[in-house]
Amino acid sequence: MKTREAIISFSQGEKVKSGLIWCSHCVQIMQNLPMPEQQGAQRVLQGLIAMIANEAQVARQVSGDAVWLEVDKHLNNARVMVDSGIGQEADFHFTQALSQVNRISQRAMTHLMDEGLMS
Repeated sequence: MKTREAIISFSQGEKVKSGLIWCSHCVQIMQNLPMPEQQGAQRVLQGLIAMIANEAQVARQVSGDAVWLEVDKHLNNARVMVDSGIGQEADFHFTQALSQVNRISQRAMTHLMDEGLMS
């Protein structure tokens, strides 16, 4: 991994992780809302997933790290579940995507520490 790729992977990874945590919380909150409000929460969640997917795609294109494809796959699966009205099942995919992003960020952070750019 080159330093430029590590910086991008680390910064994008932190941004995507935050978004995935927000999505996971939204799914949990959405389950306890009355039906009309669930529909509004579903639309918000769809927007969040789309924004996170865009950030993951940017990270993949700029860094070249193939693990971002796994993140994208889990985001697409989560999006399908939310679109199908079973958003509570999407939490599994958010967790799997978060695990992959943690892997990317950890590898990038290790590289940056080895280069003396992060302590």
